[in-house]
Amino acid sequence: MKKILLATDNAPKAIGSYSQGTSFGDFVFTSGQLPLNPETSELEQVTIEEATVRTIKNVQAVLEAAGSDLSKVLKATVYLKDLCDFAAMNKVYEEYFGKNPPARTCFQVVKLPLDAIVEIEVIAHR
Repeated sequence: MKKILLATDNAPKAIGSYSQGTSFGDFVFTSGQLPLNPETSELEQVTIEEATVRTIKNVQAVLEAAGSDLSKVLKATVYLKDLCDFAAMNKVYEEYFGKNPPARTCFQVVKLPLDAIVEIEVIAHR
């Protein structure tokens, strides 16, 4: 087995020295995804709900590039600029992860890249 770097035009290009994700065997690891539009590289975050939708769609695109999808996510980590946004973020999150959600950790952080209000990374299987 070897590490495979993941890349897709359906998710934002990396803004630093990292890949959109990696896979190793049957495991897929996404880098933290921001609410960036992959076509314009602009933030889509008027509301936490809109930002969460865009962020999850970016995670989904990286997973699909690896032959996986949201239903195969084992662990998610959510970073919020303001933990007061938790309930609104969680409502959108539930729409995508349904009744069989992965394990999850959620943190409030001081600052995210590009001053984003949410970032999500996941570990999944194929």
